[in-house]
Amino acid sequence: MEVTEVKIFPVNEERLKAYVTVTFDDAFIVRDVKVINGNSGLFVAMPSRKRKDGTFRDIAHPLNNEAREKIEGVILKEYEKELGKNIIQ
Repeated sequence: MEVTEVKIFPVNEERLKAYVTVTFDDAFIVRDVKVINGNSGLFVAMPSRKRKDGTFRDIAHPLNNEAREKIEGVILKEYEKELGKNIIQ
């Protein structure tokens, strides 16, 4: 499984920094992934839905740390590139 496309949609909020759309193998797309500025730096949050009890549950997520690190690495790299474009413009 390879990440074949990442689209970054920056937002100007305190903790939420961007929404992301990720395409895998040019065949499967996941929308509403978020780049969040947490207490120890940027991290990627998978799309989630609020449940009736007020908790959130991921709609789509990696099943192991290796996949999570790979996806997060690609997304954060593209996010940094997008930041660079916005600074230059």
